[in-house]
Amino acid sequence: MESPPLTDDTVRLALVGQVLRRRWRLLAALAVLGALVGAGASILFSPGYKTTSGVLLQGPRQADELLTQAEIATASVVLDRAAAVLPWHPSGADLKKQVSASVAQSNVVTITVSADTAEHAQQLADQVAQQYVKYSTQLATNSADASVQLAQEQRESLRQQVKLTTEKISDLAKNVGGNLTVESVQVRTQLEGLKTSLEQAINDLNQADLATGIGNTVVLGPSQRPTSPAAPTMTQFVAGGAVLFFLVGVFGHLFTARADRRLRGEPEIASALGAPILAGVDVATPQGDRLPAKGLFGKVRRLLGGDRPWVLPPVATSADEVNRDIRYRRVLARLATGPADVLLLVADDDETGRLAAAQLAELADRLSVPLRVFEYSAERPTVPDATADSGVLVVLASGTRTAWQLVRLAEACTDGGQEIVGAVLTHAVRPAEPEKPEPAAEAPEKALAGSA
Repeated sequence: MESPPLTDDTVRLALVGQVLRRRWRLLAALAVLGALVGAGASILFSPGYKTTSGVLLQGPRQADELLTQAEIATASVVLDRAAAVLPWHPSGADLKKQVSASVAQSNVVTITVSADTAEHAQQLADQVAQQYVKYSTQLATNSADASVQLAQEQRESLRQQVKLTTEKISDLAKNVGGNLTVESVQVRTQLEGLKTSLEQAINDLNQADLATGIGNTVVLGPSQRPTSPAAPTMTQFVAGGAVLFFLVGVFGHLFTARADRRLRGEPEIASALGAPILAGVDVATPQGDRLPAKGLFGKVRRLLGGDRPWVLPPVATSADEVNRDIRYRRVLARLATGPADVLLLVADDDETGRLAAAQLAELADRLSVPLRVFEYSAERPTVPDATADSGVLVVLASGTRTAWQLVRLAEACTDGGQEIVGAVLTHAVRPAEPEKPEPAAEAPEKALAGSA
């Protein structure tokens, strides 16, 4: 039965599973770091406790005037006066960040405040509302001198008009007889017109009186004491920071794996070098595929599990030394039909390749095979000039070089007149644990004594 083909989603899920399984320590450390960052951010950005207070503006209001009243509610004068009354004595500049105002429907200015405790939030909302009403009334009183005088003159004029009209109606009513003549009908018509003018004057007077109540503002009631902190709380900041850093760690690993251009397959490596892969050898290292823990950074990396590649399959346990020696002998045997002088190339930063090159050189020395080891710079490879009947054997660990690095190495060999006869891929393995000796069989006499 054939297995289903791998899709992009399947590959991504497999990579995510490898990240969670092999880098869980690093991801856990990132989550803890994110939680600490979230806790620090909550101190700066958490709103604390929030509550609101409402102020009603009586009388008809224009939209621009309502916006102006909202600005007055957060004015420095209002906040300074509220700060002077509050028992914990904050400053008006501090309250500027804690107080905001908006205009709701029905001419209501909503004042929203935030504080570190529920009691402070309630006291702040009540004081800002009260000081806003006092300051708004003071502004209306101070700026209404000319307008009040003009309104009073208009009212007086309207009252005089009403008085004259009333007297004229009274005079006409006395002169009108009870007969239905043309003159009496005209008089009555005039009386009706005068009566209409009187009603209009009275309405205008009422409107003028109503306009005098525009400056009245009333606090709708005391603010409510909040029962819990407003969102986002410290818990939400901590949880959000932990999840964010965890996801950044996962996607960072996936992005790194996608951006990794190091070759791991034998066909790709052979194509980049322009030479065949002669063999693959195992290199038993005490730490397996772990990187050496050098310095404090190396120790921290090992503690977090970041000292081994996570995209490669797990390191297998090495076979015995005899089988590894056979593989090295096969490499030397395949070189026997090649050039007489073989130069073994290994990068200076390839620990596994250097160990394999040392073992090959040691075995070649025992078998009297001409073999020289040369370490080249991984950044700028250079190769010694060729001699008569010489060749190059490249030793490298799988997944350590990109295609361009191998191409540059091949070009360096061409510049030196060296021919690449092949490449040897090394694989780090863990040494097999020594078998525990079985307990020796008891002597027959002791067995018989025990049975007795």
